[in-house]
Amino acid sequence: MSWITKNKTTVGAFVGVMIAAYLFYFISGVKATSMFAYAWAYAIPLVLAAMVGVIGERSGVVNIGIEGQMLVSAFGAFFAAAYSGSLLVGILVGMGCGLILGGFLAWTSVKWRMDQIIAGVVLNIVATGITSFYYKPGQQLPGLMPTWDVPILSKIPLLGPVFFSGVGVFATAAILATLAIHFALFYTRWGLRTRSVGEYPSAADTAGINVERLRLINVTLAGILAGMAGAYLSMDGSSSFERGMTAGRGFLALAIMIMGAWRPLRAGAAALLFGFISAIGNQLQADKIITVAPQLVGTLPYIMTLVVLAVAAGKVRAPGAVGQPFVKGDK
Repeated sequence: MSWITKNKTTVGAFVGVMIAAYLFYFISGVKATSMFAYAWAYAIPLVLAAMVGVIGERSGVVNIGIEGQMLVSAFGAFFAAAYSGSLLVGILVGMGCGLILGGFLAWTSVKWRMDQIIAGVVLNIVATGITSFYYKPGQQLPGLMPTWDVPILSKIPLLGPVFFSGVGVFATAAILATLAIHFALFYTRWGLRTRSVGEYPSAADTAGINVERLRLINVTLAGILAGMAGAYLSMDGSSSFERGMTAGRGFLALAIMIMGAWRPLRAGAAALLFGFISAIGNQLQADKIITVAPQLVGTLPYIMTLVVLAVAAGKVRAPGAVGQPFVKGDK
């Protein structure tokens, strides 16, 4: 009860959304299920990428390079699976690419104290160049990603078909990562230390925490999630790789992170909201309620990004030391 009292606004919003969702479901079950399934499929890589941003910025490191991490991971995962004939190899290579690039960003921004924004931009530019130069058309995956139904939960009206029926590796990872990171960030020693190095690193250093090492580890390991987000795009979301296929999703994830106030559960909910906005646009077009170019409908999530950033400005507070390199002995 104490948790509900402290988070009554969030709980109230969740209850309101669920009531609206089920009213929509009882009015038109097929359409509601289809739209929510589309929203979740759209949100999966955004959830994973937003968790990368949460871990990085809670540690004090801005990760503008999520876009590049996802793009290289999508490239590596797809072609590794295509050439090896193994989906598992593709997933592992995608995660490895995200890990390596996470390590690059961590080392340049934490150890070398390079400007974090510039480091991320460099990563994005290099990723775009490499994936465009080495791209070869005509490759295909050895098969479809396996899916399964979760017993009992898949039978729940609306929520079952959307979240627990036809579940894949990446959807499961997105849900588990969000829950695990939320718990770890607010209920474990690691989480306390991570938040301390992101808020007041000099005090954390005085308390005996190795600030640089924790930042290096966190940003590097968070790259695994970026790798999974990229692998989803090329192995599950579309089963192909195209140049620039991330299409700004890494930047969307940062907006989602801000909208979620750097909290994993709220960021996950914000990603679903972005997905549903895209689903609404597609449905209105399918029903011929609006007759505009599909490219214009595709801009809705990006317009939403601008709105979110404008509304959130001054209303949410970023971790105190985010973007600031740590120099031992400085206050």
